[in-house]
Amino acid sequence: MEEKKTVVQAKAQDEDQISRMPTADTVKVSVRTLVEFIMRSGDLESGSGRMDSDAMQAGTRLHRKLQKSMGSDYTSEVPLTISIPLKDGEESFFLVIEGRADGVIRNPDDTFIIDEIKCTYRDVMQLEKAEQVHLAQARCYAYMLAFTEPENTAGPVFGIQLTYCNIETEQVRRFQEELSAQELTKWFDALIKEYAKWAVWERRWRKLRNASAKELQFPFPYREGQRDFTAGVYRSILREKKLFAMAPTGVGKTIATVFPSVKAVGEEIVEKLFYLTAKTMLRTVAEETFSLLSGQGLMFKTVTITAKDKICILEKPECNPFACPRAKGHFDRVNDALFDMLTNEKNITRELIEAYAQKHTVCPFEFCLDLTLWADAVICDYNYVFDPTVSLKRFFSGETKNNYVFLVDEAHNLPERAREMYSATLRKEEFLSVKRLLGKQMSGLTKKLEACNKEMLRLKRECDSFTEQKEFGTLALLLTRLTTECEEYLKDEKRSGTERDAVLNLYFEVRHFLAMYDFSDTDYRYYTSYEEDGSFYARVQCMQPARALSEQLKKGKSAVFFSATLLPVRYYMEELGGTEEDYAIYVPSPFFRERRLVSVGCDVNFRYANRGRRMYEKAAEYILMFTAAKRGNYFVFFSSYRMLQDIGAVLEEKLQSERSVILHKQKTNMTEEEREEFLAQFTDEAVETHIGLCVLGGIFGEGIDLKGERLIGVVVVGTGLPLVCEERELFRRYYDEKTGESGSGFERAYLYPGMNKVQQAAGRVIRTMEDKGAILLLDDRFAGNQYVSLFPKEWYPYETVTLTTLSGHLQNFWERI
Repeated sequence: MEEKKTVVQAKAQDEDQISRMPTADTVKVSVRTLVEFIMRSGDLESGSGRMDSDAMQAGTRLHRKLQKSMGSDYTSEVPLTISIPLKDGEESFFLVIEGRADGVIRNPDDTFIIDEIKCTYRDVMQLEKAEQVHLAQARCYAYMLAFTEPENTAGPVFGIQLTYCNIETEQVRRFQEELSAQELTKWFDALIKEYAKWAVWERRWRKLRNASAKELQFPFPYREGQRDFTAGVYRSILREKKLFAMAPTGVGKTIATVFPSVKAVGEEIVEKLFYLTAKTMLRTVAEETFSLLSGQGLMFKTVTITAKDKICILEKPECNPFACPRAKGHFDRVNDALFDMLTNEKNITRELIEAYAQKHTVCPFEFCLDLTLWADAVICDYNYVFDPTVSLKRFFSGETKNNYVFLVDEAHNLPERAREMYSATLRKEEFLSVKRLLGKQMSGLTKKLEACNKEMLRLKRECDSFTEQKEFGTLALLLTRLTTECEEYLKDEKRSGTERDAVLNLYFEVRHFLAMYDFSDTDYRYYTSYEEDGSFYARVQCMQPARALSEQLKKGKSAVFFSATLLPVRYYMEELGGTEEDYAIYVPSPFFRERRLVSVGCDVNFRYANRGRRMYEKAAEYILMFTAAKRGNYFVFFSSYRMLQDIGAVLEEKLQSERSVILHKQKTNMTEEEREEFLAQFTDEAVETHIGLCVLGGIFGEGIDLKGERLIGVVVVGTGLPLVCEERELFRRYYDEKTGESGSGFERAYLYPGMNKVQQAAGRVIRTMEDKGAILLLDDRFAGNQYVSLFPKEWYPYETVTLTTLSGHLQNFWERI
């Protein structure tokens, strides 16, 4: 034993050495990541990982309850760290393993027992033995505690206890084992030997990456405000703050956020970057930015997460060994695939992921997720960080703070997306549908489905159209019982087909509903209502997502929220979890103001009561006058699809004999191919005038980039305020109560969302330094102080016009530039 101590070293001695060593001579890994990565094996099973994560979330309180119920000799949440010396050729470095034991029981004879707690929906009394991964975690903690505290090494055996607890019944079952010091050491050494090559690879890659990042220079001459923006990003990371940046088009937002973040990674201030977007097109921009830096010599592994349904080899994703040949034995092969790709490829692309997945017969989606563990940057949708149902549990499952930086692109989209992520809906018909599919084959499950359906029926009888509820207590209890039956049903691996898919989908929806109901607080409301088709549903509605987002953001070091339309910034800071200590910056536009004309038509109003043929005629006249001033390409955005159809019909009537003007209408549910065909009509060398009729907040309202002559003017018809409805009024009342300010509810429920869509639509024109274009806002409300206060700085000075004066203003503008 004494000889072993000289190899392993005591914790204090290791930390003293580490503090004097360059960071590149340590590689860190968590206990959970280590054992799950090395010890995984067997088949890929649909939903198994998500079931475990759902149980972990729901079991947090029960976990703490179990810890508190233990005696005075029980210490909970014990942080442990150990440093293992490894060799990379002739050089030495340390593998630093970190973790937190659920509990340590101290015996009277000074020996100890490691307690690892796992909460589950399974019937714990039917468990025959502890799962190997759970057992491995506990063994690691036992070894770490023994060999980092010399007094613990005296015992002849080390005790390990796995505590399984059913979330619904709170039944507990424990499994114990005892290992001698020799047995524990032999097991731990074998684990480290398996992981050593990965640690060596990581060390070598980090050295290459850090050296290349140190030499990296900003790839362009700085534009106005861009240097300050870049410096602000770096300072925010260094000071571990959040930065909210209003950065207009043309500032170069992506490179201004990525460059300083890459520098921080190279200096090992940051471990990993998460570049988060709401749209696929923006992910492409991020990829191109990292590729640009790679072209300048940067060694940086970046992984873009492609949605499962887009990368799956099957027509419909079905992750089980009976349906997919790659699911069979996936975990037996995936580590070889990872090491093969990491050691042979500098850059990671979707094409390479698919090729290596095929070579090693593994699931390309799961393979992609595993690659994120070794990547320096992960480009993905907001969901993979913030959504409780699909977030990357390998990074965000615990409460540990990590050296991650979140770069949140088009951050104005996040509040609404987050509200949806942290809300939940259950439809009555879903219970009946699954019950009909199962028939009488599963009496226990069908009885629980029937009980849930009856409670939904009771709520339906009390709801005429929309009913706010104080709680869903009875429903939640019945749903919890249903999940247990679903778990039992899904445990049978031979079950497949339509019935299993239906049960699995319902299970996930119920688990999410329960998780959100359990998470809810005063920033939530509950209600029941009906869909347009008459189907009844119960809703747990997140009103403000700040708390939920803050809890995820705390798992990282810093976050940068940036958008061209982050006004008013105080509102977005409140919604996105900002504090008084965080930073906000308004980056000036580099474009010449004289190249942009902003006009407000003050003799029209498109309030719902004013809409009709007369007002639509006037709108059409405005549009035709605006587009007649200069031949070219224009977009007209309408507050609703119905308004687009109505005013579009008037325009078609007026243009019946006019062949030099061509209308293009946005359709509902356009395919990607149809969208591309629509945009392809707007070319640099337009012979005729092309007018695209689009919907505010729709697919053409943001994220498209028509430069130069491809778009020279935008008209916005109406203010874009959301339609008044029961749910929107619920938001208005909530914010009135929360702020205690008259009119605050209207601003947050209607005005800010509407004006953001207007700003985004207007931002489609003027995309480069050479562009020039005109913007026309059609509604007299735009001239009011409440709306003008939300105009971006680059819209000033703006002009108010009428149908009589518009032509002259346009003529002066186009002649001047």
